[in-house]
Amino acid sequence: MECIRLDSSINSGFIDQVARESEQDPYLCYQCGNCTAGCPNNFVYDIPVHRIMRLLQAGQKETILGSHSIWLCATCESCTTRCPNNIDVARIMDVLRHMARREGYVTEKRVKQFNDSFLHSVQKHGRVFELGTVMRFVARTGRFWTDVELGPKVLARGKMATRAHNIQGKEQVSKIINRFLGDERK
Repeated sequence: MECIRLDSSINSGFIDQVARESEQDPYLCYQCGNCTAGCPNNFVYDIPVHRIMRLLQAGQKETILGSHSIWLCATCESCTTRCPNNIDVARIMDVLRHMARREGYVTEKRVKQFNDSFLHSVQKHGRVFELGTVMRFVARTGRFWTDVELGPKVLARGKMATRAHNIQGKEQVSKIINRFLGDERK
């Protein structure tokens, strides 16, 4: 376990920024560990959820934003459901992931690539075009043969459309995504 020197690494504005963006009060967390106990992805995390909350309380921005855990969170909200203090922990994890994107702390590049492919599809069609999202993700990551055996089965069962279907108002959806991407680039 890595030791953290609190006297030299506290970022006091970090917790206020996370609290403001998430509209949650991280100080309410008393480390009961219910979030970690209920997290289905905990086995792949480098820092368990309850420890992220404690690091947040201690203003450890670099450690949190540089972790893999915030990228591997599935936002299933098990942590939020189990929190006895009604802290929306999943929302805090989302905010941390957004902050990590904005500040260049992407530790899981494939997760970012998938999110970018998803956003591109929604921006272009107003909704996700699954096959296009998968093809863009595969092309950008070079994972051409990963899960390729599933393709014919999925297509034969009609689980993925072969053509994109645009929705009415896709321009408004595109504006929302452009606003998000603009905020991210600031």
